[in-house]
Amino acid sequence: MARSVWKGPFVDPSLIKKIEKQKNTTNMKPIKTWSRKSTIIPEFVGSSFLIHNGKKFISITISEDMVGHKLGEFSPTRQFSGHTPADKKAKQVADQQSVAKKNLKKKKIKILKMYLFRKVYL
Repeated sequence: MARSVWKGPFVDPSLIKKIEKQKNTTNMKPIKTWSRKSTIIPEFVGSSFLIHNGKKFISITISEDMVGHKLGEFSPTRQFSGHTPADKKAKQVADQQSVAKKNLKKKKIKILKMYLFRKVYL
């Protein structure tokens, strides 16, 4: 369920303070945050954040396209490492079966040719 319009977007108050402080200084050091639930507002555009994903901090520079999304959307918490070996094994078995079927067809054709060849010359 979406957040109520009259409440407005949720932004952690500490982030707003840090952005205001950063705008007054020339030092553009990334803002370190654990607040993945905070919504990106237009004041964040051009700033860089270090967003925690549960294990490490992911560096993100905010662009105009990101406004309205949550900070957590840009630092994935899970890393896809591929499918399980069981799936690879199933594919290998299927490949072996198809090769076996091809070999069986070749043997049948060879036997049939031999049978026909004998009938002709007998």
